[in-house]
Amino acid sequence: MAADLNTVTVGGVTYSKADYDAMQASKTTSRANDALDKDAFLQLLVTQMQYQDPLDPQDNSEYVAQLAQFSSLEQMTNVYKSIEEVSQMVSNIDTSVLVGQLSSMIGKDIAWTQETVQTDASGKAIVDANGNAVTTTTDFVGKVKGVNIVDGSPKIVAESNGQTYQVEISEVRQVGEADA
Repeated sequence: MAADLNTVTVGGVTYSKADYDAMQASKTTSRANDALDKDAFLQLLVTQMQYQDPLDPQDNSEYVAQLAQFSSLEQMTNVYKSIEEVSQMVSNIDTSVLVGQLSSMIGKDIAWTQETVQTDASGKAIVDANGNAVTTTTDFVGKVKGVNIVDGSPKIVAESNGQTYQVEISEVRQVGEADA
């Protein structure tokens, strides 16, 4: 039995056009952006069928092709969202493991090197003849006091000569009996 062109099948359930329109009108979901979702696409498809020329109807294969394209796009979007979620979970796990490892350093001596960009009185970076920023490298020796997460990145809190520093992991030269 051929499907009536005035019906819409969603999730295996076939609705008459009137029932589908009523169901869509009753939904009060707000769309945060103007992106087309499945319901908007189906609404456009129903409207397209409703206003087609009855003497020259559109071929059913064109509708099937449009639905297949939309289905492929929706599946790719779902895969992309899933990959983003997995990536975020892996990042969170990596950060948690790293914080745990860094926590074992609390109370230990540490040596680190910080590179600072030199600035003039106005705060603008000083550059050399090649246009590269002029930097100063300073070596520190101190004791690990804790671990912080700043902008999603774990940092070591260290104290040296009565001052507290946020130390990037990449700046650490030595952990344990530090030698200047």
